[in-house]
Amino acid sequence: MKYTKLLLSFLLTIGIFFVLNTKLGDIPPLGKFLNPQSGIWQNETDEAISGEISIPGLEENVTVHYDEQLIPHVFAQNESDLYKAQGYLTAKHRLWQLEFQTFAAAGRLSEIIGEGALNYDRTERRRGMGYGADQAIAYMEQHDTQTLGFIQDYADGVNAYIDQLSPENYPVEYKLLDYTPEKWTPKKTALLLMYMTKMLAGGDEDLEYTNALRLFGKENFDLLFPDFFDVNDPIIPKETDWSFIDVPQTPHPNADVVLDSISETIEKPNPDNGSNNWAVSGEKSATGHPILANDPHLGLNLPAIWFVMQLSAPNHNAMGATIPGALGVISGFNQHIAWGETNATRDVIDWYKIEFNKDRTQYKYDGQWKDLTIRVEDIKIKGKESFKDSVLYTHHGPVVYDQNFMSDEELVGYAMKWIGHEGGNNQKTFLELNKAKNYDDYVSALKYWNAPAQNFVFASTEGDIALWIQGKFPNKWEGQGKFLMDGSNPDNDWQGYIPQEFNAKVKNPERGFVSSANQHPVDDNYPFFVYNDGYETYRNRVINDFFKSKAKFSVQDFKDLHNNNYNLKAAELVPYMLEHMDTSSLTAEEKAIYNEIKAWEFNNDIDEVGPSIWRQWYGKLYNMVWDEFEVEDTALEKPFAYQTIYLLKNHGEHEFMDIVETDDKETAKNLFLLAFKKAAERLLEIKNEEGDYTWANYKGTYAGHLLRGLPAFSRFDIPIGGDRNIVNATSENHGPSWRMIVEMTTPPTAIGIYPGGQSGNPGSKYYDNFIDDWAEGKYHSLNFLQSNEAIEAIIGTQTLTPAHNE
Repeated sequence: MKYTKLLLSFLLTIGIFFVLNTKLGDIPPLGKFLNPQSGIWQNETDEAISGEISIPGLEENVTVHYDEQLIPHVFAQNESDLYKAQGYLTAKHRLWQLEFQTFAAAGRLSEIIGEGALNYDRTERRRGMGYGADQAIAYMEQHDTQTLGFIQDYADGVNAYIDQLSPENYPVEYKLLDYTPEKWTPKKTALLLMYMTKMLAGGDEDLEYTNALRLFGKENFDLLFPDFFDVNDPIIPKETDWSFIDVPQTPHPNADVVLDSISETIEKPNPDNGSNNWAVSGEKSATGHPILANDPHLGLNLPAIWFVMQLSAPNHNAMGATIPGALGVISGFNQHIAWGETNATRDVIDWYKIEFNKDRTQYKYDGQWKDLTIRVEDIKIKGKESFKDSVLYTHHGPVVYDQNFMSDEELVGYAMKWIGHEGGNNQKTFLELNKAKNYDDYVSALKYWNAPAQNFVFASTEGDIALWIQGKFPNKWEGQGKFLMDGSNPDNDWQGYIPQEFNAKVKNPERGFVSSANQHPVDDNYPFFVYNDGYETYRNRVINDFFKSKAKFSVQDFKDLHNNNYNLKAAELVPYMLEHMDTSSLTAEEKAIYNEIKAWEFNNDIDEVGPSIWRQWYGKLYNMVWDEFEVEDTALEKPFAYQTIYLLKNHGEHEFMDIVETDDKETAKNLFLLAFKKAAERLLEIKNEEGDYTWANYKGTYAGHLLRGLPAFSRFDIPIGGDRNIVNATSENHGPSWRMIVEMTTPPTAIGIYPGGQSGNPGSKYYDNFIDDWAEGKYHSLNFLQSNEAIEAIIGTQTLTPAHNE
């Protein structure tokens, strides 16, 4: 009997050991995860910030000063060492994030998460993310081996850090998901840049708009999706003279529109991915120095999107926000200039209908059959056999939809034409901006930038301010790219590109400021076709009106504008709804809510209830107006906010006001009341459940860990106002991801903040320590060191030394 008990105990011990060290389904191997020598407990300390570290491949010593914000100030004696150090330090503080986002870009999440990510991975492969990265590397191999060499230096720095790690020191996410970091390569940097290109790509509703045109007709389509809104406050001032442009727009070929019915489309980037930036001239500055500001609007994630660094070598000294995986400072300043970006949301993605031959080896083009190429995507799946997906490529680009993916058409597919697939050298733009000394250097740096289209703002210590809308833009015929095109007709191809010198730009305008907030870049006098119905129409007018409101502006004014909560969209509709809504049937509770929003002054501050009422009311109203767009098995994109409000105020008896479900004939006035009653019902539910519906409570802003299943590594209920379409564009999980203000003194002085912290380690005090100050509208000084000497703010110094083989 005792031997039986001994055997059972032995087997039970082995079983427990096996379970604790094996990943079962979505459960991590808990034994490894909780092991006191190698598990999560090893991640509860802050990173070392002093001493010496040997790094293979360094030519000379690199000094790294850390300030109290854990910002590394890097001083190298040559550029090769500088980018090795940047790679090493980024990996040191953000390794898991650095690698995970390139797995996402490459469509490789199934390798670490399992079969649940397969559809995502297939989408990214069919989108051509890996293909685009390959094209970028091939371009640099042929045209710019120096930049490719710096990218390899960065990779060597990342790998030097990985090689120094033992499993117990892996970031906690590797332990949780039970995998190990792999070597960094230049292609991973190219993938990171492709990921950025995808997230900021604009104008990809061609297939949805094709359905809308087919269902609602051209007259209705033109009303709902106009080329220009009736109010247009563009990035480039309206009075700009374009007469210097001597290249004509591509003539219209009168090609037929393909009115296919498309049932579903791939997931699109968040339409709120945008930004604000602006600069004022010295004449409009309270101190006489130009001032520049930037705040990119992206997902609120932990670890944060940005990692702040100072990068100094003998030929330049730059500081600001970097993106893990890319070289140099992305939004920042050096001793001479400052720069920042907003999303230009230009339409550089078009779709073509492809007709295959019977064995799907060729496609019809210009009356002949043209050979397809095949890219076999081998998608590895954790714990299962790989999935192989053969993606067909035309001269337009990859066939995203065919009989094997989101379509049942045997001999028809839809191919994507995307500027992101054309290679190029985006990385060089940032390397050159980091070294630029004046306006001419800035313009020269921008020439390398293909995609995503960006509004690059600029200011210099010489007193210049400027803004270029930069990208490689096809010279389209009028209307090209709104709808699905016939891929067999050469007239539908992109016939050429707008010469870079004819991209819209402005330097030292008479009004004394430049600004962009994702609005329309130009007015209709610009001689090339520019279309994207999603152009912003509210933040930009608040910003421009602010800079027209007085003669001089200070850094404090810039802070106030960054944190401005004025809701222009609500201000332009709520009074109209209140005036035209019949209130005679409101209950006492509904009347109380009515009085609350009537008293609202249209500021989305955290203690207000007006924003919550507005969000509910407008949301219900929007869905009622556009219920015609809820069509089964049909991909559709509803009209944007500005044109919705225009329709409500100017076409209140249009057929779109009717309720589809009941066949009731309605007007905008009736919908105001119906929507208000539904909103009131929901608000009363929230009040009963939550106690109140103040904006902070209603909105519930949070910064979520990149692995959405890890609430312990996230921050919830962040008390911050704002919302989409507001200058402080903070919604639930999206908003100002980096606020920077630079005054062009000599040298420049700057402040900045972002919703996160420098460390990617959830156990570090530097993981999310900026969030509270960010929510309150506070900033931290960016300690821009002018020499390799520590100042009072420095809390530690490390020396990276060349490793010598013994």
